Amino acid sequence: MSPTDTDARTPDLAHALADADAALAALIDVVRGLPEGAGADPSPLDGWTRGHVLSHVTNVAAALARQAEYAARGETVAPYDGGPAGRNADIEAGAGRSAAEHAAALEVARARLLAAWPAPDDALWAAPVAYRDGVLADALLAWWREARIHAVDATAGLGAAVGYGSWDDAFCAHLRDFLAVRLPESEGADGAGLELAGDARDVAAWLAGRAPSGPVSALRDGAAVPLPDLGPWPSSATPKP
Repeated sequence: MSPTDTDARTPDLAHALADADAALAALIDVVRGLPEGAGADPSPLDGWTRGHVLSHVTNVAAALARQAEYAARGETVAPYDGGPAGRNADIEAGAGRSAAEHAAALEVARARLLAAWPAPDDALWAAPVAYRDGVLADALLAWWREARIHAVDATAGLGAAVGYGSWDDAFCAHLRDFLAVRLPESEGADGAGLELAGDARDVAAWLAGRAPSGPVSALRDGAAVPLPDLGPWPSSATPKP
């Protein structure tokens, strides 16, 4: 089975909206208290400092807000001006901000998102967007993942309250469904082949390629087996035939 963002297990949009905003608000609170120079600290992501992660969160928030703004006009637009090269250049340009500048940029992005998203029951969620050739609901769920996962990346080592423990059951279930395609073919996370055991937050973190806080193990037909190598991150919101 190839889970998608738009199947019957799609989370409640009102919850996704609220929880993504809560993650961003918590991240902003942490960033406000960072000492000067903390943005240059290494992050868990190869080649990225803490400042790179914060710059990326700011930029992806703006990119997905733009998807909603254009969808409301019946139009689509590329998430980033200049494509991948433009995206990468913008991350680099913002990575060196001071803590206060990062917090201010995140506040602007948060306000833009809150203004751009429609009400949870609005038909606009089914409108097409250019982001991964999906619909606006896919863009929201992508933002939910970006906000929750990168809040952990950006605050790693700080003992902040936006670690994996802040991931609720709904988010863990969504992430586990979305990332089950990273497991070997025909072995879904909850399928008959391979069973992943561990706390829901740890399993979700492992599937996301992060180091879980607690143990994650694998079973096949009740017998312990090594954890498999993960495949690539899903390349689109909805798998194409």
